[in-house]
Amino acid sequence: MAGANIVTGDLVVATDTTYFLAEGPIWDPVRSRVLWVDIPAGNVLSGVLRDDGTIEVLESLEVGESAGAVAVSDRGDRLVAGRHRLLVIDVDGAVASLPPIESGPRRFNDGKPDPAGRFLVGTLSSSGHSEQERLLQIDRDGSTRVIDTDLTLSNGLGWTRDSRLFYNVDTERRLVYRRPYDVATGATGPREVFLTFDTGFPDGLTIDENGFLWIAMWGLGEVRRYSPAATLDRTIEVPAPHTSSLSFVGPDLDTLVITTARQDLTDETLAEFPLSGRLFTINPDVRGFPQPLWSGLPTPTTEKQGTR
Repeated sequence: MAGANIVTGDLVVATDTTYFLAEGPIWDPVRSRVLWVDIPAGNVLSGVLRDDGTIEVLESLEVGESAGAVAVSDRGDRLVAGRHRLLVIDVDGAVASLPPIESGPRRFNDGKPDPAGRFLVGTLSSSGHSEQERLLQIDRDGSTRVIDTDLTLSNGLGWTRDSRLFYNVDTERRLVYRRPYDVATGATGPREVFLTFDTGFPDGLTIDENGFLWIAMWGLGEVRRYSPAATLDRTIEVPAPHTSSLSFVGPDLDTLVITTARQDLTDETLAEFPLSGRLFTINPDVRGFPQPLWSGLPTPTTEKQGTR
C-alpha cells in the first residue's frame, strides 16, 4: 500500500437532503439522470447532475417496501430490488411487481445488470449474522440461477470492460471475490479471493475505464481504488463514516458519485460527521465506461401505484 495517493479535498456535497441509507447510485443514460435508493425508506430517487457537481433531486418515488437497488432499461423502465421480489417502475411512474423470489428473514440488497442484461442481486439477513446469503442471477425469461449460497452479506457487483471477469463483495467477511464470467450463457467460473481487509467493511463497488476497482469502505469514511493486481492506488476521504456505494455518472462518465448513510451511527458520531447521509461527487481524473442496461422481464403480475 506504499505510495497510494490520499485525496482529502475536492469533494462536493451534492445533495441538500440527508438519507438514512443511500445506496446503489447509477447513471441513467435514457433520461441523463443520477438514480439511487434510500433502502429502508423504500425510495427510488433521481436527479440532474449540475456543472458544479451538485445533484438537483427531481423525483422521489416510494415503492412501499425496502428498495435495495435500482437498474434501468433502454426504454426507461426502472427495475427495483424490493424486499423479496423485483418491482418495475414504468416510464409513467406506475409500480408493478413480479412474484416473490426470496422469503423469510432476509431481503434483497445490491444488484446490477450483467453485460447481457440479466439482473444479478444478492441478499442479506434481517435477523442477525448469517453465512447462507445468496447471490442470484435472474435471466431475461424470469428464470433464476443461484451463483453463491454461502455469503454473509452480499454487496457490490461489477464486471470488467471486456465482460470476462466478475467481482462481488461479501461484506462481513471483508472479502472481494473474482471469477470468470461467460456473458453468452451467464455461467461463472471458479471463485477466488481478490481482496481482503483488516479494517472497515467493503460495500459498493464500480470499475473504471482502466480496469481499476473503486470500493466504498463502510465504517472508514473512505473510497479506495485498487489496480487489477489488487494494489491500493488511491484513497478518497469522505466526511461520513459509512460510505456505502459509488458510480461514475454524467454524460462523459467522468464524475464519481458517492452515497453515504446515517444508519448505525450514534448521536455523538452524527454530531461529529453531520454530512452523513448526503451524496458527494468528485472529479477523479479518470472515467467509467457505459454500464449494462436491464433487458426487461415478463409482464409483472401485480400492479400498485407508487407515491412521490
